[in-house]
Amino acid sequence: MTSPKPAPHLSDWAREHLARYLATDGAEGHHWPSAVAPQYGAVPALLLTVTGRQSGERYIMPLYYGETEGRHIIIASKGGADVHPGWYLNVLADPRVQVQVGRKKFDAIARTATGAERQRLWDFMVRHYPPYGEYQVKTTREIPVVVLDPQTGADQ
Repeated sequence: MTSPKPAPHLSDWAREHLARYLATDGAEGHHWPSAVAPQYGAVPALLLTVTGRQSGERYIMPLYYGETEGRHIIIASKGGADVHPGWYLNVLADPRVQVQVGRKKFDAIARTATGAERQRLWDFMVRHYPPYGEYQVKTTREIPVVVLDPQTGADQ
């Protein structure tokens, strides 16, 4: 299987982050200073690999995450834009993803949290990284909360 490509439209800081994470196999990059909100210091980040819904190619990108109840939680905020990020549209089309957290790599199924679970996880993530709350104010869409459910026996 070929290596995934950096996701299209990554900012310069995200490309730098991704390159450092990959070059060190997660030894560096797992905690990364927020370019948007440096006052929060280093934020935990994972690498998410998705399959492009149109191209069928694999794309990889760094995303901030939280961990609760043994699962990793990511937010499809796109900085409060009025459209969903491409990676989220890709997981809607194919929820099978690969995740790297530090040096640990595993397969997961991405799913959108709904109802009370969404609210509980949203509140957790806003406490974890407050800019998410600001992003929600900027847009009329409900920002999706994505749960990465690890696949049994997929830990490497």
